[in-house]
Formats: sequence, C-alpha cells, structure tokens
Amino acid sequence: MRIVAILAAIAGIILGTCVVGYYGFGAVANALLAIGWGGFAIVCLYHLLLYVVLGWCWWVIVPPPRASRPWLFVASRAIRDSGSEILPLSQIGGFVMGARAATLFGVAAPVAIATTVVDVTMEMLAQLVYVALGLGLLVYARPEAGLAYGVGGGLAVTLAVAVAFIAAQRRALDLFEGFARRIAHQSLPAATARMQPVQDAIHACYERPAGLAQGSALHVVGWIANGIEAWIALALMGVPVGLAAVLTIESLLYAARSAAFFVPNAVGVQEGVYVMLGSLYGLPPETMLALSLLKRARDIIIGVPVLLLWQGLEGGRLWKRGARPASRAG
Repeated sequence: MRIVAILAAIAGIILGTCVVGYYGFGAVANALLAIGWGGFAIVCLYHLLLYVVLGWCWWVIVPPPRASRPWLFVASRAIRDSGSEILPLSQIGGFVMGARAATLFGVAAPVAIATTVVDVTMEMLAQLVYVALGLGLLVYARPEAGLAYGVGGGLAVTLAVAVAFIAAQRRALDLFEGFARRIAHQSLPAATARMQPVQDAIHACYERPAGLAQGSALHVVGWIANGIEAWIALALMGVPVGLAAVLTIESLLYAARSAAFFVPNAVGVQEGVYVMLGSLYGLPPETMLALSLLKRARDIIIGVPVLLLWQGLEGGRLWKRGARPASRAG
C-alpha cells in the first residue's frame, strides 16, 4: 500500500505541475500574490479558528466521564489534519496521528481510538449534507451541467456506504474491528490485544444520541465554514464571486478529494478539479490554481509548527520513559 501511495503522490505532483504549467506559472503566481501577506494571515487565522469547531465536534461525542477538556481535542484535530495535509500519508494515517495525539494529552487509548472512528463517521455524514447542498445549488444555478448527475449518483452510493459503516459499528463490530485494530496497532501497539474496551467505548458513544446529533450538526457548520474560508480568500484576491458558487465548488471539490483518498494530500486531484469546477462559474483557471496553492501554503504554515509540537510531545514522553529505569537503577 505504501508503494501505491508513493506512486499516486508522484503522479499527482506531475499532474499538478503540468496543470499549473499549462495555464502559465506567471499567471498563477500573479493571481496568488494578489492576496498579499495581510490577506494570507487572515486566511490562516480563520483556519485556526475552524479547528476550534472541529475539535469541539470530536469532544461532544466523548462518552462520560468526560474529564478531558475541549482544547485537547482541538489540538489533536489540528495534528490529525496536519498529518493528512502535509505528510505523504493517506487519510487513515492522519486519523492514527490524531488518536495518538489524544492519548499523549491524557485521553485513555480506547476512548481516543473509538471517538476518532465515530467522529470520522459523523464528519462523513455531515459531508454528505454538504455535498447535497452543493449539488442542489449546482442544479439550481447550472441545470444544464451534466456533472450533477454523476455527483448525485456518487452521493447515493456514499450514503449507502455510510449507513453500512454505522451499522457495522453498532451491530457487527467484528466486521469493523480490522479498521479499529489498525488504528490501535499504529497508535498504541499494546492496545491491539485489548480491543474490547474500544468496542465498549464505541457503543457508549452511540448510546448518546444527543452527543452524536451535536457532533454531526457542528460538522455541517464546519464544512460550510470551510467553504466560506475559500470565499473570503477569493474576495481578498480581488475575485468577485457569489458565496453560493463557492460553496458549490468547495463541496464538490471535497467530494472528489474523498473519492481520491488513496492520493496523498490529493496532489494534482485538487488542482484539476478546481479548474473544472471553476469553469462552470466563469472563474479563470489561474485563479482557481492560485486558490489551491494558497490552501497548500496555509496548510504548511500552520501544519509544520503543529507537527513539530507533536514531535516534541512524543520526544518528551520517550525521554521520561527512558529516565524512569535509570532513576530506579540509581
């Protein structure tokens, strides 16, 4: 699987470079520089605030006793996304990093693993709502676009998969155990042999429908807020476009990214889809490519310090573990 991911990443980089080169590196650079450092700082700050919403989504589904504070899950969510967007990992790799980070912040391993899985499920359901919204806006604004039928079919398939995924978690955890076991094995190998607490924690999450409803609703808010971020970025770049158009583009973009989950960071996929969707609303290719590069630059500026912090926590934990035997020997 790692070889496939590496090859997919290389292919994506080549594709992305070719797309940018086709429309002109200079034109894309000019569109990107139009936002200025002040505008870029606004986008980064907005994205940091978005992590608060996403971390809260995770926290509200944690079953009692919920002693951990919300900020722990905000930080863990930032680590999860930073790993997925910067490192050459699949989305599952990012999930593993987020669960691992939660354990470093003091969350019990079974709870961290179980709530990661449930939170991912709630986010997937919320994304379906977001994509449905974008599809509805597309059909309303561009009824002649044949893309709507393909997206609608994909949405129906994804909904069926989501329902089956939840059913597996609640009624047939043996089918689901492989996914949870992989997270446990990569985040805390010692937890692999103790899967029952993870299953119990998953059941405890689903026995709290109010928490699940809050998490799902907040994830819908998070998805829409993510689309608003792109609209703000375009406005700061001096591109006049309606919010409905941007929400349509962003929702369908992330649907495509989810379908291309095997491509690390959706390199190349994001750029190609942006150009295609932007053309539906008359947005120049160089503008859409600049928006894509802006997002990647934002992820690097935010993600690198976050990952360095995570590595510092890991290093501190390993240092303490090594110091204990030495102190006992002395």
